[in-house]
Amino acid sequence: MEERQLIRATPAARRLARRMNVNLQNVTGTGYKGRIHKEDVAGWNFVEKVHISPLAQRIADEHNIDLSGIKGSGHNEKIMKDDVLLLISDPVLKARLTRDDFAEATAPPKPLSKVTKQIQVKPASAAPKKEIALAEPDTETIPMSMMRKIIAKRMSESYFSIPSFIQTWEIDMTELLALRKKLMDPIMVKTEKKLTVTDLISFAVIKTLMKHKYINAKLNPEATEITFHNYVNLAIAVGMDEGLLVPVVKNADKMSLSELVVALKDVTERTLNKKLLPDEQVGSTFTISNLGMYGVESFTAIINQPNAAILSVSSTKNTPVAKDGEVVIRPIMKISLTSDHRIIDGLAAAKFMTDLKQLLENPLSLLI
Repeated sequence: MEERQLIRATPAARRLARRMNVNLQNVTGTGYKGRIHKEDVAGWNFVEKVHISPLAQRIADEHNIDLSGIKGSGHNEKIMKDDVLLLISDPVLKARLTRDDFAEATAPPKPLSKVTKQIQVKPASAAPKKEIALAEPDTETIPMSMMRKIIAKRMSESYFSIPSFIQTWEIDMTELLALRKKLMDPIMVKTEKKLTVTDLISFAVIKTLMKHKYINAKLNPEATEITFHNYVNLAIAVGMDEGLLVPVVKNADKMSLSELVVALKDVTERTLNKKLLPDEQVGSTFTISNLGMYGVESFTAIINQPNAAILSVSSTKNTPVAKDGEVVIRPIMKISLTSDHRIIDGLAAAKFMTDLKQLLENPLSLLI
């Protein structure tokens, strides 16, 4: 009870800390007056690591030196050789290690005020030896860009805070591919844009979402209220070398197929050209991630918060299937729905995927 009074943390941070078995006393808060938020807890395992140089680790291992609780003098408190030498009380051993026995220039250890812990060194024979992995000679280290930092934060938050489940379905794309072939010329004449499979899948998803309110919903940060959307703001994941952006087509449920084709091409092109407006990256109610054009046979995406679900679209492969008692070759595509189990149950997800499969395999109803 006393700990809860001393540590300033949000309820969401405390819940996540219990799930991850994280002691909040070890977490540095980024909120007002050091208040701990759930993203601080989610990222704790990634930042609170003990950094030690290979040489310092080797000395500690061979002489059974405990480094727990030590803060080193290197960058980001990395433990260096001199820090380990300060923990050795035997002057003869310290003098020997100070020499060039470990491939370092001879120099006495510098006095370091940070290291105050003293350890009684046990005989070397009592300590188990470990093999030290040498650093790779041909490597490059760069700081993370702001885009990658944001992606890392959001993905960690989604992965650690959402209890999700996945359903994967196979879709026979025969009829949808045939419909695309018939519509390509009329769409090109009307919009001067090429109709893609992604356009037709997106159109089918939008139609299906309007019948399944729990899939097109969101949960508030405190996990106490569900908001159902009577519209569809469709987000499409767009990958670039620098990272991932998710542009949003607002009020997609009000658009015809031609209008959706134009809107999807517009936001995608401006995303790749880095001309997307901030308002066009927020407000989504559902997200599609399509890697089919890269030949990916199956994958599952992480939920794009605050959405309740995300659809992963894989490539279409000619596959032997049973049809009317015979084995035939059909273009089969796998799609996976990742759902937030706090909002969506397995049955609700299955009903959505059943209706989406029916629409994709009988796509003429898209035009009605």
